[in-house]
Amino acid sequence: MFRCNLGSSVKYLASLSALGRHHILQNSRCFLCRMSTSPNPVAAVCQVTATPDKEANFTGCKQLLEEARQRGACMVFLPEGFDYIGSSREETLSMSEPLGGDIISRYTQLARKLDLWLSLGGFHERGHDWENDRRIYNSHVIINNKGDILSVYRKSHLFDVELPEKGVSLKESAFTIPGPSLVPPVQTPIGKVGLGICYDLRFPELSLALQRHGADILTYPSAFTVATGAAHWEVLLRARAIETQCFVLAAAQVGRHHEKRSSYGHALAVDPWGEVVGDCGREKPGMVLVEVNLDKVSRTRKNMPVQQHRRDTAFYHSMSQTCL
Repeated sequence: MFRCNLGSSVKYLASLSALGRHHILQNSRCFLCRMSTSPNPVAAVCQVTATPDKEANFTGCKQLLEEARQRGACMVFLPEGFDYIGSSREETLSMSEPLGGDIISRYTQLARKLDLWLSLGGFHERGHDWENDRRIYNSHVIINNKGDILSVYRKSHLFDVELPEKGVSLKESAFTIPGPSLVPPVQTPIGKVGLGICYDLRFPELSLALQRHGADILTYPSAFTVATGAAHWEVLLRARAIETQCFVLAAAQVGRHHEKRSSYGHALAVDPWGEVVGDCGREKPGMVLVEVNLDKVSRTRKNMPVQQHRRDTAFYHSMSQTCL
């Protein structure tokens, strides 16, 4: 695995003494990214600051995709709300599009042009009865390197939370339709990817179901609030990795989107042992490159066969009343 901190600069580090370089690398959680020469596939986990400006958002994401391709990635992960983050319910709804609309069409063209697989998490997709109810799905779209849409997962757990002491008040269900079901993990060049979105991270039943259906990698594209991110983001991602013995890749929004909303950042990659192997920090957009070695999944599961030790479902619904 190799990691990167967005603030690192190749030229800057090269200009330092050996002692200076050693000090920075030893005191940072993230190591300098390098061009991939690994025999294992490489994923790019991205961090962006979306605004209500859809064109500016597309331009920024396009630059990240191009950079990821140049640096050897074969699959790129973008966060929830990569298309835009509106400043009001009305704005959010008015800018939404159908799955076959302009934004997804442009990304399918980019995937084909750059020969990249894409995970587009949190697309504002108009619902099937849009003309009557004006409601949307929060949709995670997987596109292959031929520009084909292979899978669409619609977020099933909606973020309806009031935390007045933390300054958090969001009601996603006011305009979003919960997805009807999970979707099977998708076979990609980096392994079988199980799809979730943001708040889904808090529900281990989802991650365990995806693991049982063959997932090697779980992905949670997100836009965590600053308050909930600081308290829970990393620990939840590491927990999902540890309990499923999967890689977990979590693209993230970062910084101020508009006057009403900011996001925590720290796009993360976690290995099947629960170690953080990539962290974008909370300063600005960018990416981490992650070498996905599926042998590490196999070894972890072989050495600690948690799934074999799991009891059947009925056991966890039982509760003995016997007193000793």
